Amino acid sequence: MSILDGILGQVTQNVDVANLAAKVGLSPEHVEQAVQALAKFHPMDTDTAEGAAASTGLPVEKLQEIIGHIGGEGSLGHFANLLNTEGGSVLGQLGGLFGKS
Repeated sequence: MSILDGILGQVTQNVDVANLAAKVGLSPEHVEQAVQALAKFHPMDTDTAEGAAASTGLPVEKLQEIIGHIGGEGSLGHFANLLNTEGGSVLGQLGGLFGKS
């Protein structure tokens, strides 16, 4: 979680995976999956929350809550850029940790 927490900290203050999970009523593992999916679908030509919901099986409303806590679509875009550029591809690294990419 530390890689993801570090990048979340660059985008918005006082947000880490455990804190975010508590705020939206999901497990930290579900929040990790959600954040990865949101970052993946953000640059695509589709609704970010709907794409992430289809990918994770989580409700669109929960994904929209997460977007709000991260700081909205603008912050999500910055977050997605950081995930895709920090250390090569953090999304790829995180995908390897969780068995998905």
